[in-house]
Amino acid sequence: MSDQGPDQGPDQGNDRGESRESQAGRARAADALKSVEHEPGAAKPDPIVKATGIMRTFGGLKAVDVKHVEIQRGVITALIGPNGAGKTTLFNLLTGFDRPDQGEWSFNGRSLGKVPAYKVARMGMVRTFQLTKVLSRLTVLENMRVGATGQRGESLLQAMLRPLWRGQEDANTEKADALLERFLLIKKREDFAGSLSGGQRKLLEMARALMADPELVMLDEPMAGVNPALKQSLLGHVKSLRDEGRTVLFVEHDMDMVRDISDWVIVMAQGQIVAEGPPDAVMADQRVIDAYLGAHHDTDLSEAQEQEILAAAEAEIAEMREEEEEQP
Repeated sequence: MSDQGPDQGPDQGNDRGESRESQAGRARAADALKSVEHEPGAAKPDPIVKATGIMRTFGGLKAVDVKHVEIQRGVITALIGPNGAGKTTLFNLLTGFDRPDQGEWSFNGRSLGKVPAYKVARMGMVRTFQLTKVLSRLTVLENMRVGATGQRGESLLQAMLRPLWRGQEDANTEKADALLERFLLIKKREDFAGSLSGGQRKLLEMARALMADPELVMLDEPMAGVNPALKQSLLGHVKSLRDEGRTVLFVEHDMDMVRDISDWVIVMAQGQIVAEGPPDAVMADQRVIDAYLGAHHDTDLSEAQEQEILAAAEAEIAEMREEEEEQP
């Protein structure tokens, strides 16, 4: 939900507290998705990302086993599921931070197989992390400048000749200041990034991602560790990405947030995609209820069944630990 409220005039909001731009963005997304089937792996009219047969195992445990998934361009897609479902691992595979055992995936029709993470980012597919990756000993402004791509000063030879890159750096600084203003961090521009609160670091990471002018922004639990005072601001910023024509894919456990800002929801459980659809439809889907509560949540279990479910839960915890150890 954005910071603007319905009391700010008839042109400013609706019952969700959304701006006119956000309402228009939501309407465009709904129109684009209206003919899409509510089934796992459903084809999209204009997918920006496609993945087929993606599999990743850790020590014999199958963390990701996705037969097919497509991400629609220009909409906000939520990737949800219980802990250990493989959501972050799928993020890592799509963005080049990890390699699948098999499968094919593409961005804007271009295969990403064997493409390193930094080149994926330069192509316009940028991600943030569940644990923020700010450079603590650099200032907020310096963190922002690092996010800009194609900097001539990164060349060893040109770095010694400041006139060759000074103009570009000035332009990057101006762009960074505009984003810091937008994300309410302009007063912190000269502070060390390590001094920021958890919520401010999330804002900085999202702002820094926009320095690369990405087409697709992937957010891994953007609300984790954020205090309630900053959540509303973050929600508004995520919506504004769609309003600008960008695509957003995010992982989140806060179902209220998922209902509020997502246009489409993809559900993972035990490494597989088990459901897709609009938020309200997905929340009522029995497959989703089973994924979160267990398939036997409304029946009496025998001792053998209880042991089977307990063993599955222990395997899922082991999978999570394997994922954490494998992450860079």
